[in-house]
Amino acid sequence: MPRNPETDSPSPYRSDGIRDTDKSLIIETAIAAMDELVELLRVNEPVWIKSQTDGRYMLHRDSYDKLFPKTSHFKTASARIESSRDSGEVAMTALHLIEMLLDSNKWKDMFPNIVTKARTIEVLDTGNLGGSLHLMYAKMHILSPLVAPREFFFIRYCRQVNSRTWVMVDVSYDFIKELQDAAPTRSWKLPSGCMIEDMSNGKSTISWIEHVQVDDKTLTHRLYRDLVCGCQAYGAKRWITTLQRMCERFAFSMGLTSSPRHELEGVIDSAEGRRNLMKLSHRMVMNFCEVLGMSDKLDFPNLSELNNSGVRVALRKSDGLGQPDGLIVIATTSLWLPISYENLFNFFKDEKKRSQWDVLSSGNPVNAIAHISTGTHSGNCISIIQVNPFVPKENNMLMLQESSIDQLGAIMIYAPMDLSSITAVVNGEDTRKVPILPSGYVISSDGRSGKGIRASSSSTTSNSSGSLLTVAFQILVCCNTLSKQLNMEYVATVHTLISSTIQKIKVALDCSELD
Repeated sequence: MPRNPETDSPSPYRSDGIRDTDKSLIIETAIAAMDELVELLRVNEPVWIKSQTDGRYMLHRDSYDKLFPKTSHFKTASARIESSRDSGEVAMTALHLIEMLLDSNKWKDMFPNIVTKARTIEVLDTGNLGGSLHLMYAKMHILSPLVAPREFFFIRYCRQVNSRTWVMVDVSYDFIKELQDAAPTRSWKLPSGCMIEDMSNGKSTISWIEHVQVDDKTLTHRLYRDLVCGCQAYGAKRWITTLQRMCERFAFSMGLTSSPRHELEGVIDSAEGRRNLMKLSHRMVMNFCEVLGMSDKLDFPNLSELNNSGVRVALRKSDGLGQPDGLIVIATTSLWLPISYENLFNFFKDEKKRSQWDVLSSGNPVNAIAHISTGTHSGNCISIIQVNPFVPKENNMLMLQESSIDQLGAIMIYAPMDLSSITAVVNGEDTRKVPILPSGYVISSDGRSGKGIRASSSSTTSNSSGSLLTVAFQILVCCNTLSKQLNMEYVATVHTLISSTIQKIKVALDCSELD
């Protein structure tokens, strides 16, 4: 189908059309990539080897090169290969999954914590070949501003191989020379993708392979080196785990239970009201994930990082639909804590402990007045939180919050909202019109579990249960003018805010001695 410029997620690139002479080469590349992916999904050892420390599968380079000889895309010494394979069961039919994977907007919606921009550049006619062949652009980013985003121009080819099995392959292709204003990317996707088998019970089994070459001119930050270089940050398990979590969330949206204890009772209890609130909350999560890349910042030297403190600050203009009008200050920081990500998530989820870290509560108690489950784990939910419920004049100050936890990490994202806005949403108002400015936390395992298992020294025990925490705050500035003096005032304010929050968290967790 043709690209719809009104619905496809924006990218900085546009196409004037792929030349007919290149289409046959693109199709040949897609067929070869499909054949390679199917073969990689079929074979095991010695092509795939299993890690003795954490059970992950990775490609054995010599065995792979014998099967699929090809030249390295990057010729620099800083280039390296990442490979991973994983499989699992997801609560969605194969046809529905394929539909979402072939629609760039739905694909981005399904992986909000990985895909920050996606666009179908062109859809090619495959003729007698069959299947669907799309030329696509994507920007991927996870976890923290300390982790560099990855950009890909790639072919996505999907084909049904029998009555209940589909295969989708992605492979980078150098059609960026056909695009205007396109800069060379430092990431190259070797044949990667998935095989989806329908189980005829509303569920599917999915096998996933990720295989990329990256040119790390700037070394990955030390905090995230184990996660990224260990193929856990962008690897197959993260794609599978995210897909499982989002399919579960979608299933719960079709048949929800809630337990309101507030004047919203009776309104939020409607299925449509709950679904609309879930839609708003999903947009809040996507906005937060996009902010972590800080890609929309206005570049001022004094705003990039303050005195090498580890806190990154940016300023951006906001006048789009669904965002408050004005200037927004963003501050983020990441740190390691000697606590498992599950225990750290439970700390943030505990209402009784919220006053220890949440600046919006000003040290006052909070109360969840409505709750929507988004999964079987009690931590997977959307909440409407009342700040300081014992003071009547504060009753209109609410927070919309979504929390989620899976095998690799967790998030807790929230945004202040007034009662009238939430009531309008559950009454069916278009959620795209509701301004929302989220802040929150991303929690991940630190990727060091293998090292902890191998180590005999007790001094490294904490490495096996540590977590990485990213904190991000957004603050609306009621001013539309830019000046160096104002910029530094905003920087100082938000830097103090995030630094004091981190210190409160460390004190509450008895980790205040950490740098």
